[in-house]
Amino acid sequence: MSNSSTTEFSNPSTFFLLGIPGLEGAHVWISIPFCAIYAIALLGNFTILFVVKREPSLHEPMYYFLCMLAITDLVLCTSTIPKLLSIFWFNSREINFSACLTQMFFIHCFSIIESGLYVAMAFDRYVAICHPLRHSTILTNPVVTKIALVVVLCSTMLVLPCPLLARQWPYCRTNIIPHTHCEHMPVVKLACADIRISSYYGLFAQISRVGIDVLFITMSYTQILRAIFRLPTKDARLKTFGTCSAHLCAILTFYIPGLFSSLTTRFAHNLPLYFHVLIGNLYLLLPPMLNPIIYGVRTQQIRARLLQLFPQKGTKLLSFGSSA
Repeated sequence: MSNSSTTEFSNPSTFFLLGIPGLEGAHVWISIPFCAIYAIALLGNFTILFVVKREPSLHEPMYYFLCMLAITDLVLCTSTIPKLLSIFWFNSREINFSACLTQMFFIHCFSIIESGLYVAMAFDRYVAICHPLRHSTILTNPVVTKIALVVVLCSTMLVLPCPLLARQWPYCRTNIIPHTHCEHMPVVKLACADIRISSYYGLFAQISRVGIDVLFITMSYTQILRAIFRLPTKDARLKTFGTCSAHLCAILTFYIPGLFSSLTTRFAHNLPLYFHVLIGNLYLLLPPMLNPIIYGVRTQQIRARLLQLFPQKGTKLLSFGSSA
């Protein structure tokens, strides 16, 4: 394997993922929380999909967008964790060059899709609060479908140049990637060519995604807050704002780790490499785990349907205790 990491090549057949550099001896222990995160993400997001599909009263734009978010989260975590666990458990570090570029595309594309869905959900909250009487006529099923298609197509077109550019570079330095998965910049940095085009385009895609999406979310919530403060009573204001709380929590769990990961990668060069890798993984994996929990706890309709899925054992035990 040592020869494969130093031999000159222009089109590598495989890359080698190091996992978490500097913590190789603890890979088995580190795999435990990652495995738990994956299990919670799978269970939570499939539960959201099951509940919304089963309950006709939840067949509304807000919950359609939530199902799209659940599917996106499932794809996002499944694109990374299985390979990560195979590295930790079986020392299976090899990844085919094409598979590496495919993983890169899915990670970045579905991250942008998730960001776009938060914009769509913010628009849904804006219409529901600022134009409640027109909500059902503005956000019809065809409109929701068109919004979803626009999000997917824009995300695909924005990300597709990244793996296409990465494929054309000659790679003659090493084929060892100091990461758990194929991120864009860690891969193209291995090329022995002027990669400024890839670097600039990656930065442009990141700024475009975050900048435009955050701008639209901010505009939506500015109008929402103005409408809330016009309500006559404090209870009405709190109740209306409560309908946005789950969405706001989900936005924070997505953008804050992403911003922190981006800032540490670009400016905190004195931090150990394993810290950057861990932060990069948490940025991708925390939202898929936390979103179902946030929406399950903060959304009354979903919480009520979840409680109906379980037998009323608690009620029976309470009634038995009172009769005794």
